[in-house]
Formats: sequence, structure tokens, C-alpha cells
Amino acid sequence: MAACRRVPLLLLMSVLLYMHPIRGQKSANSVIANTAVRVNIQAQNQAAVPAAVNGGSPVVAASPPRRRTSVWKLAEEGACREDLTRLCPKHSWNNNLAVLECLQDRKEETEIAADCNHLLWNYKLNLTTDPKFESVAVEVCKTTITDIKECAAEERGKGYLVSCLVDHRGNITEYQCNQYITKMTSIVFSDYRLICGFMDNCREDINSLHCGSISTGEKDVHSQGEVIACLEKGLVREAEEQPGAHAIRPDCKKAIMRVAELSSDDFHLDRYLYFSCREDRERFCENTPAGEGRVYKCLFNHKFEEAMSEKCREALTTRQKLITQDYKVSYSLAKACKTDLRKYRCSVDTNMPRAREARLSYLLLCLESAVHRGRTVSGECQGEMLDYRRMLMEDFSLSPEIVLHCRGEIEAHCSGLHRKGRTLHCLMRVGRGDMGTIDNLCQKALQTLIQEADPGADYRIDRALNEACESVIQTACKHIRNGDPMILSCLMEHLYTEKMVEDCEHRLLELQYFIARDWKLDPILYKKCQGDASRLCHTHGWNETSEMMPPGAIFSCLYRHAYRTEEQGRRGNAGEETGRRVFILSRDCKVEVQRILHQRALDVKLDPELQRRCMTDLGKWCSEKTESGQELECLQDHLEELVSECRDVVGNLTELASEDIQIETLLMRACEPVIQSHCHEVADNQIDTGDLMECLVQNKHQKEMNDKCAVGVTHFQLVQIKDFRFSYKFKMACKEDVLKLCPNIKKKVDVVLCLSTTVRNDTLQDVKEQRVSVKCRKQLRVEELEMSEDVRLEPELYDSCKQDIGRLCQNVAFGNAQVIECLKENKRQLTQRCHHRVFKLQEVEMMDPELDFQLMRVCKQMIRRFCTEADAKNMLQCLKQNKNSELMDPKCKQMITKRQITQNTDYRLNPVLRKSCKADIPKFCQNILNKATGDSELEGQVVSCLKLKYADQVRLHMFTVSPYTDQKY
Repeated sequence: MAACRRVPLLLLMSVLLYMHPIRGQKSANSVIANTAVRVNIQAQNQAAVPAAVNGGSPVVAASPPRRRTSVWKLAEEGACREDLTRLCPKHSWNNNLAVLECLQDRKEETEIAADCNHLLWNYKLNLTTDPKFESVAVEVCKTTITDIKECAAEERGKGYLVSCLVDHRGNITEYQCNQYITKMTSIVFSDYRLICGFMDNCREDINSLHCGSISTGEKDVHSQGEVIACLEKGLVREAEEQPGAHAIRPDCKKAIMRVAELSSDDFHLDRYLYFSCREDRERFCENTPAGEGRVYKCLFNHKFEEAMSEKCREALTTRQKLITQDYKVSYSLAKACKTDLRKYRCSVDTNMPRAREARLSYLLLCLESAVHRGRTVSGECQGEMLDYRRMLMEDFSLSPEIVLHCRGEIEAHCSGLHRKGRTLHCLMRVGRGDMGTIDNLCQKALQTLIQEADPGADYRIDRALNEACESVIQTACKHIRNGDPMILSCLMEHLYTEKMVEDCEHRLLELQYFIARDWKLDPILYKKCQGDASRLCHTHGWNETSEMMPPGAIFSCLYRHAYRTEEQGRRGNAGEETGRRVFILSRDCKVEVQRILHQRALDVKLDPELQRRCMTDLGKWCSEKTESGQELECLQDHLEELVSECRDVVGNLTELASEDIQIETLLMRACEPVIQSHCHEVADNQIDTGDLMECLVQNKHQKEMNDKCAVGVTHFQLVQIKDFRFSYKFKMACKEDVLKLCPNIKKKVDVVLCLSTTVRNDTLQDVKEQRVSVKCRKQLRVEELEMSEDVRLEPELYDSCKQDIGRLCQNVAFGNAQVIECLKENKRQLTQRCHHRVFKLQEVEMMDPELDFQLMRVCKQMIRRFCTEADAKNMLQCLKQNKNSELMDPKCKQMITKRQITQNTDYRLNPVLRKSCKADIPKFCQNILNKATGDSELEGQVVSCLKLKYADQVRLHMFTVSPYTDQKY
């Protein structure tokens, strides 16, 4: 036990004037009557003589009273008579405690004369230092002392007993004892020097910080709450490591926090705050009863109201900062969570109020961890936690780490935005990279604060977000329970839609940026995936972090496992395929991983790995003319130019999207009509495996297809041609064939060419067993058909003809192979390079008419009518044979004629003639072949040569067909 009382005794006789004896017990008045008289006389005598208090200057003598009664009264002292008559109601004059309460609750700078102040001080001091009054506490609190073992064990006669009762006043149930302790406490806290031990512990710090006078006579000693307030501010400045901050001695720190804790239940006991906020209390909390920290909480809730005085706001902030250092400074929080703290071992070292376990952040993290693990935390405690989490989000200055490490960012970007969480959101915006760079320590402090406040669990914790998004929540998310964590997901689903408002969009993305960097901050994801994360990704507990684990690493681990199957490996960091047995996620976890991936597709900054690896490329390629949500598309467009680490992560995400295109949220929104009309069956599948994108491509020209969807689908097709792995179905069907037949080839168009050439050669040579597998040939046909629809999907053709397209086909749309048809029609005007590529394309199409997109589109109905049994490679031949039918569609007939004319220009464009005349062409027309170059078109010379020989009665091995008459000759 300390050498002096922690909280001294006070004016017991005055207390008992307020108390009523319990029936059946001896009156407390009779117990202390004789003692009270002696001490009152002593107080009277000492008030009239000089006295030094703690080595200070002498006390001014009080005026002698006019008359005396058997019981000494403050009202009869001349030094206070004038102030008392002027300030206190007459019915209180006969009650010393009532007089004390009346006078000490006056503002320091106004009404009380110095002589009266000194008299009150000596009066209280003499009474509180007389151990005889301890006997009253023993009598009044008999049952309580027995129940509280710590107090029963205190040594009698030194004032320790009453100090112990103050410490445990929250557990006192006896009415008289509770009244006694409550009244005593209000007197003690009227002057820091009456709190025993405070002076000894803090004298040096008071002088060093110039916090005020220690000695009476130099200052208004009656109410020196400003001294404690000054020390508290010094403690805060030290915690924030402000320039020039004084290092307060450990004993004084302990005393300051002890005083703050003891004054936590009644705001009257925090004298500086009481005087600073008296008018604000009347304005905002008039009907809030004192006690149990209720007035504090009410004032906290109104701290940023315009009508709140600046002095009160400052005092409230100081107290809140003390709460962040020691949660016990909040009476309501400490009381509500006491059982839960003990249950989950959140408060291990109770003897060190400023130890790690005492910090508000530690308490919140410990209890939030219990909640997220599915443990039971009382509703009352969770309510208190919600209030203080909201408090942390409203005022950045309550986090010493942010004040310390984010000074530069606040001064440069966020000054003047202090209220209602605006500064914090400004810093979060800087952290996103939207307003310059941010220091790593500041970024870390912001991330830590978001974990402590945990706004992902309840959006209402973030007041700035709540206010900005209120209208969106009321319209778009009204079906979700208020405070449900799914509200944030709902808001993300409506990002970049008509229902979203700009302020909500900004606040939402600022918060989601930090939630995305710690998978635990999405409570639904954590709940569904904590088992998988522990099993597959070696995670720690909810409130534990690993410095070795980069931001977003756990979620990256989860989504890599989300798309693995027993038979399939996924490309690793080095781009290798693994065939070993792998583990997959539970269904519930995979659903949540898909939800997060859908959200991340809306903003590249929500993917920590992507932003970290692609920061340079984003600035280089995508800083201008890139709309929100289209950064990934921009990176995909520049895939070949990206640095290797960025190219890898963009490639992995594109590969992932090829398997589950629903991850592309903006594309899915744009394609909703065509999905509902033509692809709803595959869209409803739990596992996509590329079916939905294939369906969208096949229905790209349906009437339900809008421009946004068509552009998005085409863009994805253009991205897919850069790497065959970006086409999930093609990759899965042909990966073994690619490794065997086309090794070291990466671009999809080159892989398709390699495989299709192999198939063609095997077919022409009539090999018994095709080298390309059946499943690959089937998917290869799909890819070839898709590529025939748009010239841009044939990169070599497009690059060779780009200038010709701009010159000859500038007003022609790319879709439906219209540009390709335009190039064919203007073949004589093409540049040599483009002409050669178009000829090669026609050669392939004539050998495989199904790849002639325009022919198949225009003649679709006629093929169904005339050629249902025809082989795909003989489709044109079938149409030519039925060209003059009365049932032939005129547009199709015109298209067939075009193709016949084309075939007549070069024997290589007529596969039937070429095969039939294989021996005769070199025999009779070799001179023509010798003059021709490989790149030049023969312009019908070989066909004319063969006709002349036929006319000379030279036997040919097969009849040929006139392109104009369809008659044999």
C-alpha cells in the first residue's frame, strides 16, 4: 500500500446531512456526532490562522463569524457569506455539503472570493485528513466492506478503507454507502491536491509543463481541474510524439490515468470538462441523468455538432484520447465488457493501466476476434464496442499513430476537414493513390485503425460513408437489414450504376481499398473461409497479423484454390502447369471468393497484388482516357508492353476471368438482356468453365445485344488471342496437344494456326490417326469460327491491312466479318502485303467454307434447307449445286456467285479443281507457275490454261465446273 491514501476521506458530517438512517439501524448522525464537532472546531480554528499547504504560501485568514451554534456551518463564516447569499439557494445554507456543491461548481474566473476559496480548501483538507471519520465509513458501509474482500483487508486508521471503497464504488449496493461514496467523490475531485498521492507523484511534471500553481494563493485553488487537464494534454502530446513533448514521469502517468478512471462514471468529477461543457450539457444532454458515464457518452455523440463549443469539444477529445490509452477511463465500456474481457482473457495485466492490454485498440481487437470466431459477447458489450469503434472512425486524432505518422499528408491534403471522419477519409483517399503519395508508416497506421474500428462489420461505424450513402442504401439496399455487413456488398454491386451518387462512390472505394488489403475485414468472407484459410493458407487469428505476409496474400491464396479441381492444376508464378493433386475450397467459401472477385473487377486498386505490381504500368499506360473500372482492360490491351511482374498478375486474372466471366461485373451488367434471353441456363450454373462467354460470343449479333455488351465481349476476345491460356475451354481441351505439337508457342492465334495446320495436313494426307485429339479438334473449330467474325481477331491480317481498312473501309463496322468482306471486294486496290494476307485467308475459307463468316451468315437458312446432310467442307459446293433453285434466297444466291468469281481467279481457291487437276496443272501449265511468285495471285491464268487444253481435246482426269453456268465441260 502506498504511503498515503489513494483517495482521502471527506466531509462526512455533511454527507450524513444528506443521508437518511435505515430503519432498524443506529443513525449515522449519532455515530459521528462527537467526532464531527471536534473536527469542525479544528477546521474553524485553522481557517483563522496562516497555514502552509504542501510548502505553499500562507492561507488568508477567514473573517470571524458573528455567532456560533452547536454545529459549525460554512454559511456562518464571514469569508463566504456574501458569495453564498448571492449564489446559493437559501434552503441549502444549513447543509455544509450543499454549500460546498453550490460553491465549487461555479466557474473559476467568476464568482468566488479568494478568502472563501481558501476557507473551503482548509475545511475540506482538515476533514479529509482526519482518520477518525473512517469509523463512519465502517458503520455506513458495514455490509459492503464485508462483501469486498480487498476493502475488508485494508489497515484501519490511515484512510485506506475509503480509498478502497471509491475504487469499488461500482459494486456498492447499499443505499447509504453508495450515497456516502458518491458525495465524497464529488468533493475530492474538486481539487487535484485532495487526491492523495497525486501531488507527490506529479509535482515535477506540473512545474515542467507550467500547468499551474501548486501553492495556494497563486491561483484559484478551489477548482484546479485545469491543472489535471493540462497534465492530460501533456500525456497525449507525449503519446503522439509531438515536437517538444515533455516526458511525464511514470508515477505521474499512472496517477493521471487513475484520476481519469475514477472520474469515469460522473462527468462532474472531471472538473475541467465539467466547467468547459456545462452549457453544452444543458444544450444537448439536459435530460441525460448523471452517473455511469451517460453524460460523457451523450456529449461524445454531439461532439461535432455546429452548436458545440470549441472548449467543450477540446475537453471531450482529450478525454477520448485517454480512453484510447486505457479503456477503463470509459466507465460504461469497462462495466459492460468486464465479464467478456475476463472470459476471453483480453485483460491479462490489470496492474498496468497503460500496458498493451489496457489500450482500447487491444480490447476492441480481442473482443472483435471473439465475435468473428462465433463466440458469444454480450449485447451490452457489443453496443459499447460499436459506439467506440464509431468514435475512432469519426476523429482521426484519437489514434496517436495517425497523428504521428500522417502529419505531412494531413498538412498537404487534408487540413480543415477534421469533423465527422472527413480527415480520415481524405487520408484514405491519399492512401489509394488518388491524391499523391503516402508514407508507409501512415499507410500502416490507417490499416491498423480500420482493423480496430472494423467498419466492414457494420457500415454505420463509418459516419462519413453512412451519410454519403444514405440515399443509395434507402433505394438500392432497402431489402437488407440495417447494419448488416451485406450493405457494403450491395453498395459495391451498384457502383457505377444510375443509383450510385458521387460522394457515396468515393467514400465506398476509399473504405474498400483498406478492407481489400486484409481479408479478415470482410466479416462474411472471414466467417465462410476461416477454416479453408487456416488449412490452405496458414493464417493466424483474427486479431493477429504477420509482417511477412504482404497485403492481400491470404485472399490471393483463397482464389487460387477456388478454381482448382482434382484433375487440374493452375499456372504457378513461373507459368508452369502442375498436375499433382491439389486441394479445393468449400462451396460456401468459393461463393464468397467469387463475390469479392466480382467487386474487385470494378476497381483495379481493390486488388492489392495488381496495384503493387502494376503501379508503374498503370501510370504509363492507363493514367489518361481511362474511365473508372476500366483499368484492367487498359492493362490487358497493353499486355505485351507491361513489365514482367505486372504481366504475370494481369495474365493470371485474365486466365481466371476466362473460367468465370461473371467476375467481370461491368460486362455482366451490360450483357444482362442477352444473358436473360439466350444464356440464362449457363449463367445459372454454379461453375462457369467458360460456357457463358462462349454463349455471349455466339449470340453477339442478336437483337438483345447492346453496344456496351458487344464491345465488352469483343474486347475479351481480343485479349484472348494474346495467350491461349486466356481461353479456358480451349486451354483445357488442347493443353496436352499444345505441349506436344506446338511447344513454346504462347499466342492463341499462333496456337490455333499451328493446330489447324496440323489437322489440315493430317486430313490431306489421309493419315490413319489424327495427331490432334478429338476434344481439341472440336474446340479448335469453335475458336476458328469465332476468329472469322472480326478481322481484329486475326492479328497478322489486321496489322497487314490496317492502312487499307482506313482507306477503303473506314465506315464499315468490324463485326459480322464486314471489314473482311470489304477487303475482299476491294482486293485489286489493296497494298501488296494486305493482298497477300487476304488471298491466304480466302484460300483457307475455300478449303473450309464454314470459316467464311459472311457466307454462313447470309446463307444460314438456305444451308438448313438444302445442305443439312452436307459435310462442312463441302458446304459451298452444295450451295452452288442449289443456286438456281426457285427456293434459293436472292441474297444467298448473290453471295454464292461472289464466291464462284473468286474461285475463278486462282486455281488455289478452288479445292475441288486443285485436287482433281493435281497431276495436269504442272504437266500443261508449268510455264505459268514458273513465272509466278509465291505471293502473287495468278488471276485466272491456270484456269484459262486448263480450258485451252480441254478445247484441244486433251484428256483431263476430271470434269471441272464453270463458275457461271454450273455445267460440266
